[in-house]
Amino acid sequence: MMNDPIKTFVTVVEQRNSSSTAEELYLSHPNVSLQIQSLEEELGTKLVNSSSNHIELTQSGEIYYGYAKQILLLQDKAKQEIKQLSNVVTGSLRVGASYTIGEYILPFVVAEFATQYPRVEIETSIANTEEIIHAVQANHLDIALVEGEVNQDDLEIRSIMEDEIILVVPNHHPLSRLPIVTSEHLQDQVWILRESGSGTRAFSDKLIKEWGIKVRKTYVFGSGQAVKQAVTAGLGIALVSRWIVRKELNAKELKSIRIKGKRLTRSFYLIGPKNHEMTEAMEVFMEQLLTHESANSWRKLGKRGTDI
Repeated sequence: MMNDPIKTFVTVVEQRNSSSTAEELYLSHPNVSLQIQSLEEELGTKLVNSSSNHIELTQSGEIYYGYAKQILLLQDKAKQEIKQLSNVVTGSLRVGASYTIGEYILPFVVAEFATQYPRVEIETSIANTEEIIHAVQANHLDIALVEGEVNQDDLEIRSIMEDEIILVVPNHHPLSRLPIVTSEHLQDQVWILRESGSGTRAFSDKLIKEWGIKVRKTYVFGSGQAVKQAVTAGLGIALVSRWIVRKELNAKELKSIRIKGKRLTRSFYLIGPKNHEMTEAMEVFMEQLLTHESANSWRKLGKRGTDI
């Protein structure tokens, strides 16, 4: 049985019904009424008017409801911080990431984790997808985040979010005048590509082959940052993660072109050694990445176009 008049009051307000409140909090209907009356006596004012089990707030109740919500939030925060004191996570963590994730997402992930677990020492490594996978397999990394297909049987693999791949062209490129393109428009173009071993390169190679695109010339660069700068400079066109060109698109330094009938997506993956004993630091880091709240914060980050 729960005996917290403030919690009971807030639940009554949100349910607008004493019976529903009693059911949710596992209380009797008279107990709900007594707790509300006790709170009203303590405050010296009427908080709710009820008729036929329907609840309406008084003016005092409206004021108190806002503060009651804050009180409950502070109680939850205090409990969480106290729990962390009694369950301090320590140790070290070696985290790897492929370039897109490492340069545009990992700093936020590590910052959030470090705030909650400041006594964990974190070392990060950024390389292309193939190199990061090999580092995890060789036990040089505890855990990693990569883009592109991962099929290794000796790794635990979990999808953590969806990434959109878009076609970007220089502002003065002939394709920039088109609202939408087909595979025919992409024939005989100059393409800017990532190096072999990159998840983005594997994605681009696969699509160019599937669409039967004849490539006039390619230029290869070793990072997403270099690829977008090459496109901005007018060297050619490229398929890139939307994450890496948000700033340039907002500033109208690049043009994103829709491809008819295509929405190109891939997954970002969390990987780690299979059947490997996990440390507490690894467990809490994975838990953070896989929670619903973390996924929502990543989506909000992508929507508002925060730049690193």
